[in-house]
Amino acid sequence: MKKAIVFSLMVLTLGIVAPSSVEAKNSPITVATAETSAAPQRWGRRRSVTRTRIVWRYGRRYREVYRITYLPNGRTRIRVISRTRLRY
Repeated sequence: MKKAIVFSLMVLTLGIVAPSSVEAKNSPITVATAETSAAPQRWGRRRSVTRTRIVWRYGRRYREVYRITYLPNGRTRIRVISRTRLRY
């Protein structure tokens, strides 16, 4: 009995959801976003910035000089250039 009730609710839910998704496929908003996403993207140049920070590593205090490179696809790359131990 439980299985029959669950199955009928699933079929009923599918009947309600399916027609609304068919209407959404033909909407002009969806078509416009599909056209803009297919447009070629323009890639910019890389941009690098050098920064300094003081960190605790291995139980000691260090001054790190690191380079942040901003890539054209939105990602960043961080690379430590030098690490100098500081006094207390």
